[in-house]
Amino acid sequence: MALAVGIAGTTLMAENRIDTQLPSAPELAAYGDLPVGVRQLDMVNPGQIDILAIDPAAPKPDPMPTYDRPLTVEMWYPAADGASGDTTLKAFLRDGTTEVTLQGTAVRDAAPAAPDNAYPLVLISHGYPGNRFLLSHLAENIASKGYVVASIDHTDSTYRTQAAFGSTLVNRSLDQLFVLEEMAKMAADGGNFAGLYDANNTGLIGYSMGGYGAIITAGGGVTEASVGYPWGGPHGTLGIHQAGSDTHENLPDARIKTAVAFGPWGMNTGFWDAAGLSGIRIPMFFIAGSQDDVSLYESGVRAIWENASNLPHALLTYVNGGHNSGAPMPAPKESFYFSEEKGFNISEHYTDPVWNTARMNNIAQHFVTAWMDQHLKGDEDKGTYLDLVENSNEGVWSVNDDGTEKDDHSHWKGFAKGTAKGLQYEVKSVE
Repeated sequence: MALAVGIAGTTLMAENRIDTQLPSAPELAAYGDLPVGVRQLDMVNPGQIDILAIDPAAPKPDPMPTYDRPLTVEMWYPAADGASGDTTLKAFLRDGTTEVTLQGTAVRDAAPAAPDNAYPLVLISHGYPGNRFLLSHLAENIASKGYVVASIDHTDSTYRTQAAFGSTLVNRSLDQLFVLEEMAKMAADGGNFAGLYDANNTGLIGYSMGGYGAIITAGGGVTEASVGYPWGGPHGTLGIHQAGSDTHENLPDARIKTAVAFGPWGMNTGFWDAAGLSGIRIPMFFIAGSQDDVSLYESGVRAIWENASNLPHALLTYVNGGHNSGAPMPAPKESFYFSEEKGFNISEHYTDPVWNTARMNNIAQHFVTAWMDQHLKGDEDKGTYLDLVENSNEGVWSVNDDGTEKDDHSHWKGFAKGTAKGLQYEVKSVE
């Protein structure tokens, strides 16, 4: 009997699950009551500047070369009751060659629900490189709570299409807004998704370069110096996002009400300054590790938060966490090998040296749920999960025998006794 249990346990552990809920998971990390469907969407954005066709060392082309830019989107959504079928996802690893199977709860191509009221829409934008499945744990989780989620494969930024960085710098925000427009059209065309979601009530989640794009989409403009970087957008093509330019002033879309940025990149390399960040027009929630060695922390993500516009922006910090804090799914088992070509163990793309990935994911699911419910659903009760003492270690557990809280109880709401450790939550003062 013990042998059988051991074999079964080994089989279970071998699955690449994206839906893990640890015993220590905070309250709002739990999956919602709605069944979830998932499907692939293929989109094409016509007439975009072809950054890869521009030679930075040659004279500036006139006119600029253009192409029809393909984008693949994975859509998670509340499904009709009784949905059943394939609940796996096929995704490529960071090495760009190994395809793996991920296991969740969403049913492939399930019929969508028919809600009385349309759900909010959330866009997800991965890092460089990444893919549309990197934050699949979060996409599936919030879909079960009444959101439609569109996660983007950014061309020239995926594991299999990684190309010149200038393409990512110029196209990231444009991709986000194009997918928003396509999703809006799809909801309005009277087809299967009519009435399922409201594109006029949209949130945006970005990780690393996705967070960079989210800042631009939210109204943050890049610096003049970054437009001229020789390794950036060739021949000033990034100028469309420069703070104060007409093109950037016209970029933000009022349909996007809030954004979450995990480890947003750019402050560490001079893409942001206080003037550009003052242009952010929506409340933003920043999530970072205090030991982020990619976007940096004090002079990186924290500096972005401190210099953001005069709105109620929040910052969640995983103390001693790195760049992967909260965003990437757990490392697939096939990623635990050293790649001679890449020069590192592929699993490092997903893991953190200090924090357990599933625990980081559960914490992110909890906080993103509270933030999005408050800002997109108007659920002010969820704001009580964001009214916290700044340092989680200083929270006091003090309850009566019947479970009611005493006056001196300041333990983080939604976290079981002793499980809120190693975190900081701060809200920028609004003057």
